[in-house]
Amino acid sequence: MKTLIIISHPEIKESSSQQYLLHSIPSDHEITIRHLEEQYSNKPIDVSEEQKILAAHDRIIFQFPLYWYSSPALLKQWQDEVLTDDFAYGKKGNQLKDKEFALVLLVGAAKTDYQAGGKELYSIDELTKPFQAMAHKTGMIFLKTFSIHQFVYMTEEEKMTLLIDYQLFLTNDADPSFLSREKWVLNQLEKTDLSSLGIGSEEKLQHVVEMIEENRETMDDLKLLLDDMN
Repeated sequence: MKTLIIISHPEIKESSSQQYLLHSIPSDHEITIRHLEEQYSNKPIDVSEEQKILAAHDRIIFQFPLYWYSSPALLKQWQDEVLTDDFAYGKKGNQLKDKEFALVLLVGAAKTDYQAGGKELYSIDELTKPFQAMAHKTGMIFLKTFSIHQFVYMTEEEKMTLLIDYQLFLTNDADPSFLSREKWVLNQLEKTDLSSLGIGSEEKLQHVVEMIEENRETMDDLKLLLDDMN
């Protein structure tokens, strides 16, 4: 699967969260990164080039900080100019049909603020309705939004969990099942360079694999029990 990450952030070099994500992107997958402000801050958007890049990818991700419940201005301008009639929609506009589309949002407020009764009142799903509508109009498949709340307050352990979840989000298929996640984790373990790790790492990795397999057996047993109950 070819993944395109379209990033919009006016000050990406000063953003610790964006830099963390950029350094987390795996190099062994077909992932293209387009930073709009780097490309087009001082020149017009190359519509033809952008459309060509979109057509060449299977999964399209918009990654940006949530500004006033929406995206930075350049991403909105990009949408207005690139997603044209007879390319993205209309009688001949099927170039994005059946591609996967997702959002990676960097949010300054706590997750609990984005709900009925919270400080922000509305959920992230409600606030991203325009992007969901865009995906629908262009025939794309809208995936679950990947929201990152209050990155600056995360512990190192939380950031490591974020790194794994982000890599999984970028490289795995849209199947959120336990089996799908298990296959992805095992695949990453197989790629691990043991020579770069400390003494005893091979035994530790083997232990991780055994734990995953034990969890799989437990899940299989639970499934059989539920099937019997039904």
